[in-house]
Order: sequence, then structure tokens, then C-alpha cells
Amino acid sequence: MAKTSTTPKGGALRSHKSTDSKGARYKEELSGRQKAAIFLVTLGSDISAEVFKYLGEEEIETITWEIARLERIETAERDMVLQEFQELMMAQDFITTGGIDYARELLEKSLGHKKAMDIINRLTNSLKTRPFDFIRRTDPANLLNLIQQEHPQTIALILAYLEPTKASVILAQLPQEKQSDVAKRIATMDRTSPEILREVERVLDKKLSSLSHEDYTTAGGVESIVDILNLVDRSTERSIIETLEEEDPELAEEIKKRMFIFEDIVMLDDRAIQRVVREVDAHELAKALKAVDSEVQDKIFHNVSKRAAALLKEDMDYMGPTRRKDVEESQQKIVAVIRKLQEQGDIVIARAGEEDILI
Repeated sequence: MAKTSTTPKGGALRSHKSTDSKGARYKEELSGRQKAAIFLVTLGSDISAEVFKYLGEEEIETITWEIARLERIETAERDMVLQEFQELMMAQDFITTGGIDYARELLEKSLGHKKAMDIINRLTNSLKTRPFDFIRRTDPANLLNLIQQEHPQTIALILAYLEPTKASVILAQLPQEKQSDVAKRIATMDRTSPEILREVERVLDKKLSSLSHEDYTTAGGVESIVDILNLVDRSTERSIIETLEEEDPELAEEIKKRMFIFEDIVMLDDRAIQRVVREVDAHELAKALKAVDSEVQDKIFHNVSKRAAALLKEDMDYMGPTRRKDVEESQQKIVAVIRKLQEQGDIVIARAGEEDILI
């Protein structure tokens, strides 16, 4: 590899010296950016392109530069980077599942005390910025018992910081008259001051070390309640939406628009897609398919005749470059048709974790 001694250190993977299986020390130290470059080259261009979608322009430029400088990747270097990535992901999974102490215990058993502490220390700083760390690891049933008598605003604040899967379980178990109130408060929540967060944690006797700065932290919002509602059962969703339609029609409409996005059409079964296609204009469908990946396009093409698929592709090619705004408007029209068909009971939109029940 080219000399890299002047390359700035940093990135997701910590810089350090290592040894191969024969005990020979690597000739030079690998920076975090170099490790990221090696990791992405190992993954291949298709997967790396997907990873780049989640990076900023400066990060992409820096890593691309590192990739361009790679002349060859030693097998030992590649194995070291992959092993380090696996260990970091394993540690993150342990922390998410049971917290730092749980992760430390499991890592020490598999990697030894020194290496376990090294990994934990690298992950600790990022975890300290998130409030309600202890509450997020609490079983939903226990947490429900803990907070159900709290003020709806307090419940909304806590659910906004939970992962949607747990938040949906708790929201569904709240008294019906409180569900829509909490949902509305999550949707309209924007920023919460550190003082309020500290007070809520104090009242719940969950004094955490996560809130260590005075900056405002963002939680809640329409996207947050949409993520939660997408996971609750339909009766709970319907009850909340209907109540919001009476109390705040604009908010209810905004939530309904985001409950199902066009790319989610892949969740529909073939019969449902065929039903949707019959209800929408072919030109609108062609325009909606302009900005989606091949999986969505193939799902549609698979459920129309060969001639219809050929006409759709021809229409997409013929219309040429299309404004994103126009594409999104066409997608929204089709989403509206899908939601209408769902409300009429003509199609079913699959939900994560929901069993198929025949009645």
C-alpha cells in the first residue's frame, strides 16, 4: 500500500497497529479512513454504493480518495478490518439489547477484558448523548406499568425516545382515551430542553449520565408517530387517526400521507398490486416509477401483462428527464389510491410482526 503516515486519523474505526497470524507487525498504521476504504472495497461496488447514500459529501470525497490510493490489500489487513467491524457491530448489538454492563460481560467472555474494554470505550461517547438509556432497555410491559399514570406529555416524551417497536406496544396498551392524545403530542413535539428531560428522568428516578450537554435535543415529530403507528394493530391505528381527524384534521392528513410511501408497494401481494394497477392511470404509474429502484419496478412489471410492461417502460423512456416534484406527485396519487382501497377492505397492507389471520 502507499505511504499513509500523513493521512488524518479518524472515522468509524479507530486507528491502531496490529499483527497478522504469523505475528509479523504491519509496516504502517492504518487510519480509520483507510480501514473504511478497505472495508468498502471488500464489500464490492454495489453494496458500497448503498453505504455512500448515508454519508455526507465530505465523507464520500475523503473515503473515495483513500480508495483511489489503495494499490493492493493484504489478506491480513482485510481480515483485520473485517474482524474489527464484526466486533464493533457485535458490541453495539449487545449494548442495544442489554446495555453497557451486559455488553461488557459478554465481550469479556469472548474477547478478553482488555479488548472488550477497548471496544466499549470506543462506543461509549456516542451513547452518552441519548436520554432515557435505562428506560429504552426496560421491558415494554414493565415500562407501561411505570408510565401509564403519568401525564400524556411525559408519556409522549418517553415514547419519542424509544425505538418504534417498543413504543408501538406501549401505545397500543394505553387507555383508548389517552392513545390519541399521546399520539398527537408526539407528532407535534419538536425540541425539548435539557431541563425538562432532566426533570422527567428525576421523577422516574432514572438518573442517567446520557444528558451531559446543554444543547437542545430533537425527538418526536410526525415521522416519529408514523413509525410507531406503522407497527401498532389496525384497530389502534384507526382509533387514533379518527380521533385526530376530529381534533386536528391537518395533522391527521399529514400523518396519513406518510403512513405508506410509494416504495412500500413491495409489501403488497400480487393480487393487491394487480388491483391497484387497475385503478391508476398508466401514465401516472410510469412517471411514479421513474425515481424508484429496480425492486419496485420489477414488482409492478411482474403483475401486468408483457405488453403492458413494455408500454410502461416505453412511456418511462419517452418522457425523458422528469422533475422530482412531478414524480412525487404521481407517487402520492397512487398512494392515495392504495390507502382508499385499504380502507374499503379491497386490499391488505402487511404490517411488521402481524400474523395472517383468516376470519
